[in-house]
Amino acid sequence: MRILVSALFLISAAAHAQRVQVHGHRGAAGVKPENTLPAFEYAIASGVDALELDMGVTKDGVLVVSHDSTLHAPVCKSPTGGEEKVLIHQITFAEVKKWECGSTPNPAFPRMQPVAGNHMPTLDEVFALAPKGKFLFNIETKISPTKPEHAPPPEEFVRLVLEKIRKHHLESRVILQSFDYRTLAIMKKLAPEIKLSALCGGPMLDFVKIGKETGAQIISPMHSFVTKEQIAAAHAAGLQVVPWTADTVKDWDRLIAAGADAIITNDPAALIAHIK
Repeated sequence: MRILVSALFLISAAAHAQRVQVHGHRGAAGVKPENTLPAFEYAIASGVDALELDMGVTKDGVLVVSHDSTLHAPVCKSPTGGEEKVLIHQITFAEVKKWECGSTPNPAFPRMQPVAGNHMPTLDEVFALAPKGKFLFNIETKISPTKPEHAPPPEEFVRLVLEKIRKHHLESRVILQSFDYRTLAIMKKLAPEIKLSALCGGPMLDFVKIGKETGAQIISPMHSFVTKEQIAAAHAAGLQVVPWTADTVKDWDRLIAAGADAIITNDPAALIAHIK
C-alpha cells in the first residue's frame, strides 16, 4: 500500500509539473540581453507560455521596455561611452534610441550572450511578436508613488498601455502586473477583461488578502518566500500563484511541489526542458 501511495504521489506531481507555465523573465535575461527583441525571440523559440517584461514611458509618451527607470551601463551603452545614468521619463524616445542595449557583458547574468546593434524596444515592437505563437504577455508598470519623477501619473500610464493592448487586439493575452497597485485598480476599472497580477515580496504574506485588496486574479511573490500552504489558500480563493524569479533546479522542484501555477525564470529553455 505504501508503495502504491508513493507511486500515485509521483504521478500526481509529474502531472502537475506538466501544467506549470513558464514565464521568460525579461525575455530570457540569463541567456540573451534583458528586455531586448533577441531575448523575446529566443524565449518564443524555446516555447515559453509567457513573455515577462517591464515598461517605462519616455518624455514624449512612448512606452518602452526596460526593467530600470534609468538608462545605464552595462544594460545599455551611452552614446558618449560614459558611465552616466539618465531617467527614461526625462528624455525623448529619439534620445533613448541613441543608446545601444545588450552589446556589453552583464555581471548580473554571467551566461548572457551579448548581442550588438539593439536599441531599447517599444511595447509596440514586442506586441508585434504576437503572431509568432499563442504565448501571453506578462507586462509590468515600472512606477512608484515614492518616485513620481520616474513615470507619468498612474492614470496616464495605464491609458497608454491599454491603447497598445487594444491596438494589437491582445486583451485575452495580456497580464498587467505591478508592485504599484494603483495601476491595477485603474486597469480593472477601464478594462475589467485584462488579467491582473499583484507583485509582492517578503515572508508570511497573505495571498488571499492581497487578492481581495487589489482585485488581482494572480499573486506574484518572490519565490523564496512561497509556501505550499500559501498556495493552497490562494487556490481555494480562486487565485493563481506565479512566483519570481527562480533559476535553479532545486527552486523549480520546490515551487512545482508546492503547487505554483507558473514560474518566472531567467532561463526559460532550461526550465521547459526540466519540466519535460
